[in-house]
Amino acid sequence: MPEGRDGRPGLRAIALTVAAMLAFAANSLLCRMALQHGGIDAASFGSIRLVAGALTLMLVVRLRSGAGPTGRADWLAAAMLFAYVAFFSFAYLSLSAGTGALILFGAVQLTMLGAGLRAGEMFGPVAWSGFVLAVAGLVYLVSPGVTAPPALGATLMAVAGVAWGVYSLRGRGVADPLAATARNFVRAAPMALLLSALLAGTGSAHADAAGIALAVASGALTSGIGYVIWYAALPSLTAMRAATVQLSVPPIAAFGGVLFLSEAITPRLMLCSVAILGGIALVLMGKARAAKPQGS
Repeated sequence: MPEGRDGRPGLRAIALTVAAMLAFAANSLLCRMALQHGGIDAASFGSIRLVAGALTLMLVVRLRSGAGPTGRADWLAAAMLFAYVAFFSFAYLSLSAGTGALILFGAVQLTMLGAGLRAGEMFGPVAWSGFVLAVAGLVYLVSPGVTAPPALGATLMAVAGVAWGVYSLRGRGVADPLAATARNFVRAAPMALLLSALLAGTGSAHADAAGIALAVASGALTSGIGYVIWYAALPSLTAMRAATVQLSVPPIAAFGGVLFLSEAITPRLMLCSVAILGGIALVLMGKARAAKPQGS
């Protein structure tokens, strides 16, 4: 059974959800690990990640249905996926894993919440307070200061977050999200390869065995298989739980950076994490209360 008798996710759903969050956080760790010592250039990392992800997802879809991913082409979604991967990769040339994940997550969520407001979604006082708190936390994180992240890296990651937010909005209501994700990876991969080819002419392209292996792992495992696991967990989660559990990704990435990359967690990062993640949690709580029928 996907859920227990009390309506909560069962052990299988919990295990799948935990595995998916670890995979998504690992994307930041693998990218930063590959780039911080110059094992591979950012464009090549993104290209290999998308190609490996496309091959993995195509294989999974074919094994599941006996045919490759078919359906309507969404080139805007593919372009947003490419933009996310490209800006994400270049941002991690200068950002720590935890800071990058927090900026990315904050930009993604604020983009989606902003789209909801534009579409006429109503926010109550709690939701508005959370929204303002999250925006303030993100602004403070990237504002000038001794412990502020590099401006270029922060800007690139914010753009990556906006792109992923738009990509997520495009995927709402898709009948088969796994097949749609596979199609988008297939269409985004040539865009990344073209970028790599253009930059190769500048002499910046390089990759050693370790860098290639990390890029393949990011594409095939923490991206491709990560999405397979996440989509397997989603039917057992309410929308509220699915959104809330993703708040764990930036802290996992931050602590992973400490353990595996010897990165430091600064007071500024901790304070901004509380503001951004806490603010988004308040928005989710406010929206959940507003969605309950009167008298319930």
